[in-house]
Amino acid sequence: MLALSRKKGEGIIIGDDIEIVIIDVTKEGVKLGINAPKNISIHRKEIYLQIQDENKKAMESSGETAELLKNMFTKKE
Repeated sequence: MLALSRKKGEGIIIGDDIEIVIIDVTKEGVKLGINAPKNISIHRKEIYLQIQDENKKAMESSGETAELLKNMFTKKE
């Protein structure tokens, strides 16, 4: 992990096309601005983890659903 000190108005560059700028610093926290290409998704970490969890649950349930559908449409002899 790289740890940097930055002041309001300063920023960092990631790769060639992602810029993170310090917009404001208060007692409650730091406000960041992120400039990145539209094809790069940007989420708060807690939201990203929720998305990952929901995707995992969907994959698990889709396997169960596929098995139920298979059993419904399988010819019975």
